[in-house]
Amino acid sequence: MEKLFKLKEHGTDVKTEILAGITTFLAMAYILAVNPTYLAAAGMDQASVFTATALSAAIATLCMAFIANYPVALASGMGLNAFFAFTVCLGMGYSYKVALTAIFVEGIIFIILSFFRFREALVNKIPANLKFGISAGIGLFITIVALEGSGVVVLNESTIVALGDFSSAAFVLSMVGLMIIAVLQHYKVPGSILLGIIITWILGIFAQLIGWYVPAEGTSLIPSLSSIGIAAPTFFAFDFNFVTQNFAAFAVIVFTFLFTDIFDTVGTLIGVARKADLLDENGELPNAKGALLSDAIGTVVGACLGTSTVTSYVESTVGVAAGGKTGLTALTTAVLFIVALIFAPIFLAIPTFATTPAVVYVGLLMLSAVKKVDFESDMADAVSAFLAIVIMPLTYSISNGIMFGIISWVVIKIFTGKIKEINPIMWISVALFILYIIVQVL
Repeated sequence: MEKLFKLKEHGTDVKTEILAGITTFLAMAYILAVNPTYLAAAGMDQASVFTATALSAAIATLCMAFIANYPVALASGMGLNAFFAFTVCLGMGYSYKVALTAIFVEGIIFIILSFFRFREALVNKIPANLKFGISAGIGLFITIVALEGSGVVVLNESTIVALGDFSSAAFVLSMVGLMIIAVLQHYKVPGSILLGIIITWILGIFAQLIGWYVPAEGTSLIPSLSSIGIAAPTFFAFDFNFVTQNFAAFAVIVFTFLFTDIFDTVGTLIGVARKADLLDENGELPNAKGALLSDAIGTVVGACLGTSTVTSYVESTVGVAAGGKTGLTALTTAVLFIVALIFAPIFLAIPTFATTPAVVYVGLLMLSAVKKVDFESDMADAVSAFLAIVIMPLTYSISNGIMFGIISWVVIKIFTGKIKEINPIMWISVALFILYIIVQVL
């Protein structure tokens, strides 16, 4: 393990890395339940999508472990799966085979871009101040996503968002879980985030037994082993005839997948790397190419197996907060995705409100990056970081936050006479954002 992952060099050990990997898996295991439900709405077999989701996550995360040696886990991305099911299939009326074909092409393009180092340059050449803003923005983003998922925050017509039902078991237990993690962290208990998830889950089981928590129909917080089994994934369900017959429409679908994945992945890697102290003295990610190549391979494999775009998961920050610093964390998470194929009922029994405390606590840790943002020296740096911080949670999108951050930075640099400070990657990024906006408007 030492030779493979250079544990001493990163100031960690096997026990810490394995605990971190387990914690990461528990924080993102919800995708094994959510993704099959989403893609089933597009006409795919739910059991097959479950298998594809777990396998593609395992393969991509193994690539991250051995190619990049980073504590980052990958799986089918939320938001991208919604675009797959509800926009491409249900909205535009295309079959899931068209969407899978678009994802396969997107993955191939990503592999090519990885070798040409465009995505690597994007990760490394974003201004340092904006990187701090992106990290803080992701902290707020994952916090609001987690709070919404457990009913602490709800939609409201008059105020847009509001507090949920105080008497709800999910509301109460998610807040209790956060307090548990905070207290355990105070006493520096090893594996405190993982313990917080497990304790909250156990409390939820008691709440279910006394009738306070009522799970959705057909589900339970108490795992059942009666439905163990592995369904075959949907192999190579592509429709290349559609590409030749409707190239313009296909290009729009591919571009939207491509654009969203590029900037979601960049934002996630920046956030996770900064939290894990993986950036070098120049604020750059040393092996960004390996990380981005792993992401690209995962997307191609996922398409071949029959699932939506595979991308780096921001929940990896939960494992980083638990002490994960190397690929051994990712390896552990990958192994658990494989185990999940067999023991799916156990992992799927972990409720959202049990992982909410962990994600919210990590949101707190990531938001601390705002202390490093310079809001005074340069208006381009200040405004771009601020927009990245607020746009991500308010629009429910990491890529939107990066878009507003980069565009504002470039525009202000131009009109304040500092155009020479704009590097080529930032110009290219702005051009991509403008193209994306035009595609959305048309």
